Amino acid sequence: MSPDGMERLKRAAAREAVDRYVESGMVVGLGTGTTASWAVRRIGERLLEGSLSGVRGVPTSEYTAALARECGVPLVSLSERRPELTIDGADEIAPDLSVIKGRGGALLREKIVAAASRRGVVIVADGSKQVSLLGNGPLPVEVEPFGWEATAEALAALGCEPELRRVKTQPFVTDGGHYTLDCRFPGIPDPPGLACKIKRVPGALECGLFVGLARAAVIARPEGVEVLEAA
Repeated sequence: MSPDGMERLKRAAAREAVDRYVESGMVVGLGTGTTASWAVRRIGERLLEGSLSGVRGVPTSEYTAALARECGVPLVSLSERRPELTIDGADEIAPDLSVIKGRGGALLREKIVAAASRRGVVIVADGSKQVSLLGNGPLPVEVEPFGWEATAEALAALGCEPELRRVKTQPFVTDGGHYTLDCRFPGIPDPPGLACKIKRVPGALECGLFVGLARAAVIARPEGVEVLEAA
């Protein structure tokens, strides 16, 4: 599929999610990434046309905050209000709506906002993100820069091949000032168990396994948009 075709699918998923789940007066967590950005734009469109009012957003990255301001979406912080729900993208979506996130570089803030959302997360994606088993691509782990090499060794002992994410020759640095290790596992049959093991590694601040947080997934394909609700 062409890049333009993929963008149309992302836009369709985001539009359906906003129109279906966002109500006037809500505080909404605003995800990071190309698909989530379409949701921010859709909220801005509806605020401008008057079909939504009083919606405020909690951004998960500096990029998303800047986009929201550009689109006319008022912002609040978690210290002011908790989100009713969050709309965000995903890198992989399992049948039980466990997901991998964070390849866009904002996983710690995304998980903080997702966990604070009273109604959980609505995932928006195109059909290519659906997998039968998580782990087709790397699992991001946000880590403390101090001693990251030791953290990488400890993660490797869990059965993965960790690689420091870089921008050209320099380490990629998150909005929180952390590094990201992209960890390639041969498959992740037990996402909750692996997430617990990773969180026990000193220096591993958060991993991209979002388990039990998604209430729905809105998935767009060329033949239409499908909405999957968590059991």
